[in-house]
Amino acid sequence: MKIISTAVLLGLTLLAIPFFTYNFGTALGRTEWKAIHTLVYICLCFIGYCFIIGELTHNNSQVDKLWSVIPVIYVWIIVWYGDFTPRLVVMAVLVTLWGIRLTTNFAMKGAYQWRFWAGEEDYRWQVLRQKPEFNPGWKWTIFNLLFICGYQNILILLFTLPSIIALQRNNVPMGTLDFTAAGFMFLFLIIETIADIQQWNFQSKKWAIIKSGEKLKGDYEKGFLDKGLWAYSRHPNYFAEQSIWICFYLFSVAASGQWFNWSIAGCLLLILLFQGSSSFSEEISSGKYPAYKVYQQRVSRFFPFFRIGNR
Repeated sequence: MKIISTAVLLGLTLLAIPFFTYNFGTALGRTEWKAIHTLVYICLCFIGYCFIIGELTHNNSQVDKLWSVIPVIYVWIIVWYGDFTPRLVVMAVLVTLWGIRLTTNFAMKGAYQWRFWAGEEDYRWQVLRQKPEFNPGWKWTIFNLLFICGYQNILILLFTLPSIIALQRNNVPMGTLDFTAAGFMFLFLIIETIADIQQWNFQSKKWAIIKSGEKLKGDYEKGFLDKGLWAYSRHPNYFAEQSIWICFYLFSVAASGQWFNWSIAGCLLLILLFQGSSSFSEEISSGKYPAYKVYQQRVSRFFPFFRIGNR
C-alpha cells in the first residue's frame, strides 16, 4: 500500500540524516547545540503527548492540531538564542504568519475544541485505520507511535532547522537572497490562503445542499473542486506549502553562502511526505468521484500549468 511504503521510505531516509548532517557544512558551535538540545527535549514531549492522547481518545489528529503551532515555538526559541538578530526575526515573523493562517484553517474545520483532545479527526486516518494491514489493533498503535507521532514531530523539527544555520552565521548581514526568499514565502502564503478559502467555500456549499435534501447539480454533482487555483493544480495548497519551506531553507543559503547545506533535509523530507499524502488522498477521491480520474489526466498534481507527475 502506498502510504505504508511511503512511511518506510521516509523512515529509512530519516536514519541517513545524522550522516548527512555530519558531513555537510560547518560544524555547529556551542550555542547552536544548546538550541538544538532544547528543541529535541520539546520535540520528545510533543511525541509523548500526541501518542498518549491519541491512544486514549482514538483521535489520531493530535499532531495535525499542533502542526501549525510547534514550528512557531521552535523558531522563536532559536531567535532567543540568537539575540533577536534581523534575519532570525524575519524568519520567525514569516513562520508566525504561516502558523496563524494554518491554525485558522484548522479551526474552521472543527479541529479545536475546549476539550483539547477532541475535535475533528483527519478523514484519512479514519480510512487508513480500517485497512486490513492494520489489523489487529496493535499494528495501528505501532504505526501511530512511529509514524503519526514520532516521524511527523521529528519532521516538524527538521524543516525549521534552517534557522539554526542562520543562528550559526548570526554575523552575516541580510542581503538580496534574504529579501527574495521573504517575498516569495509571503507570496506562497497568500496563494495557500486563497486555495484554502476556495476549497472551504466549495465544500461548505456542497454540504449545505446535501443537508437541505436538494439534488446536487453542476460542479457540486461532480463532487470536487476544479475551478479557481484548482483548475491549474490538483493541490495548489500543497504546492504552496512545499514552496514555503523551500523558501525558508533559502535563508540558510543566504546566511551560509552554501546552496547545499545539511538543513535542506527538512524541506526534502516534507516534499516526500506530500507525495505520499497526496497519493493517498487521490486514491480516496478517485474512488468516490468518477470524474476525478479525468481531472488527474488534465491537471498536474502540484506545479501549476504543467502536467508533471500527475500520477
